Amino acid sequence: MLAIGELNVVYQPIVDLRKRTIFAYEALVRSTSPHFQGPPALFTEAIRSRYCGALGRAVRELTVDRAPPLPLFVNIHPNEFDEGWLVQPDDPIFHHEHPVYLEITESVPLSHFSLCHSVLAEVRSRGVLLAVDDLGAGYSNLKYIADLSPQVVKLDRGLIVNMEKGSRQHRLVRSLVRLCEELGTKVVAEGIETQSEADAVMDTGAHYGQGFFYARPSYPPPPVNYGKL
Repeated sequence: MLAIGELNVVYQPIVDLRKRTIFAYEALVRSTSPHFQGPPALFTEAIRSRYCGALGRAVRELTVDRAPPLPLFVNIHPNEFDEGWLVQPDDPIFHHEHPVYLEITESVPLSHFSLCHSVLAEVRSRGVLLAVDDLGAGYSNLKYIADLSPQVVKLDRGLIVNMEKGSRQHRLVRSLVRLCEELGTKVVAEGIETQSEADAVMDTGAHYGQGFFYARPSYPPPPVNYGKL
């Protein structure tokens, strides 16, 4: 389906908004193959070919092998929970010298995760952490946060775009941040692209920020533009 040489990994920084430092990097898979227009198409074909688990393992190997010495956010496709790759003791996520966050999307039906709680429990017992992505994208189910108890929640770009201080959107995000804090969860605001969005995110109390405003995904892992933080 896809040669390992056609896979690449780029990294985008996640910024600690208070310390003005890079908290972590998110690893994002890319393919140089002309047959796949982006990661979704890549994994769609992998699922069709029953190769999803093997592809995820290959991506994690590249991710950890090339990673900077900082915490990593690693995306996991939901279908990977149906295979046994993640719980293998030699999986790269168990051998990175810094914290690893498995990032799962909030847009997947919660019923699916009832089938994979044992996998999550296994990897978390070995020190791997959990991040829930896409909170606020389309229909959101806050029960994810209660049921999965993630260490980090990532707010979807749709909640951040054009946000201004004092707006209803701003108050909504600030309330979500407070809710997550009460549940012991830190918040990443995703998709920050402008100084005004960065300022508004700071004012909500969000812990971390991510987006083109700070750096575009690239390899080697890029430095950060902090703007006027």
